[in-house]
Amino acid sequence: MADKKMSILDHLDELRKRIIVSVIAVIIGVGICFFYAYDILEILLKPAGDLELVFLGVLDPFMAKFKIAIFAGIFIALPVIIYQILSFLAPALKGHEKKIIYPMVLFFVILFACGAYFGYTYIMPVGTEWLLNQAEGQISPVLTIDKYVAYASLFIIAFGISFETPFFILILVMLGVVSPKSLRKNWRIAYLIILLFAAIVTPDWSPVTMTIFAMPMILLYELSILLAWGYKKLRKKKEDLSEGGVELDTTSEG
Repeated sequence: MADKKMSILDHLDELRKRIIVSVIAVIIGVGICFFYAYDILEILLKPAGDLELVFLGVLDPFMAKFKIAIFAGIFIALPVIIYQILSFLAPALKGHEKKIIYPMVLFFVILFACGAYFGYTYIMPVGTEWLLNQAEGQISPVLTIDKYVAYASLFIIAFGISFETPFFILILVMLGVVSPKSLRKNWRIAYLIILLFAAIVTPDWSPVTMTIFAMPMILLYELSILLAWGYKKLRKKKEDLSEGGVELDTTSEG
């Protein structure tokens, strides 16, 4: 019982260390991005076209810079955060699975960057234009900087997370929570969840935008199943080779 308690305490201590490292990484990222906040704002404004932002309160410019810094700082710190999460989960993985932690971190970053780029380049301009056109020339836009930063950040983060479907599913398969067979069997439920997620996250609720949002996620879900099958086959092959090696050693000893 004492060993079990020590084991739990060790896990909690390990979790605390991982969280501290992640928080430090975010703080460093936020500190760096704060000085380049308005450069980042220019990038966020490009999909919206010629928009002039205003502020209503004395603290608004500072708070806007701070929000931009937090958004960009977390983005920069993502590789560190994901590495800490995977390292904490590593004890639940087998020996050969632990070796792929670095590739998994790279896989996560690439997927998130692709999702953010896709949403920023193809969806955000269409969605923003559609929303602004709802004024139909009867209302003049006066956009505050804090509202726009929140809107743009949510849009980009949502698309970045949505492209992480293969990553999260592969992690669940590695941990034994789901199997490729169950993923294929429950594809209807998965598609429904994707469509609901697209409806919730898409800011303009336009069927066209929702479809454009949902289609990559559906394709990524199908890719996830292929990756899961590939991982299972590779794992079985390694296990068979390992067992074959043990049998060979046993025979030679005899």
